Amino acid sequence: MRIPTFSRAATTDTAETARVPVQPRRDDDTTQDITKPRTTDTNRDINTPRAVNPPRVSTVTPPTEAERKPVAVGRPATEPAPARRPRASLLATLGLIVSVAGIALVLSGPLAGWGIGVAGLGLVLSLAGLNATRKQHVAGKTDALIGVLVAIGAIVLGVLALNGSLAWLGTDTQPASHLREWLDAQFANRF
Repeated sequence: MRIPTFSRAATTDTAETARVPVQPRRDDDTTQDITKPRTTDTNRDINTPRAVNPPRVSTVTPPTEAERKPVAVGRPATEPAPARRPRASLLATLGLIVSVAGIALVLSGPLAGWGIGVAGLGLVLSLAGLNATRKQHVAGKTDALIGVLVAIGAIVLGVLALNGSLAWLGTDTQPASHLREWLDAQFANRF
């Protein structure tokens, strides 16, 4: 079975594409001959044929050869290719993660020395990620910049903690236990 195709080119009514008005459907009892008086079907013999409407003539023209061509799937060659989506820089993301781990180690107190080393690695990764974002379609510049700032902050805090310049942070202190004691002292009477 063939499915008819219709042209999309003709959008207005022209002589070729004149539209035929829709006629209401006629039931069998209204298809009697006009010259005879109207009678009921109860007296009609079953073997006598009923009046048949003449076939309608269609004004639809068959599609031309150009309209029968298959539709090409895909984009035309003249259309530009869509812009590529930017991808995140792996180095920038890793630099940010390692820098946050470095500052967490520095703030732990006894692991400040290890935190400086991890923050230094995070700084190197973040700078490499910042360099990678210069290429077209590579995102992650904000991640790399935040990683650089957090790594520099972790290194500065770690060096100050190792020199003993910060009384609240050093290798001999336990900030977690000090924080717990301070919280217990502040909220002991309130709960």
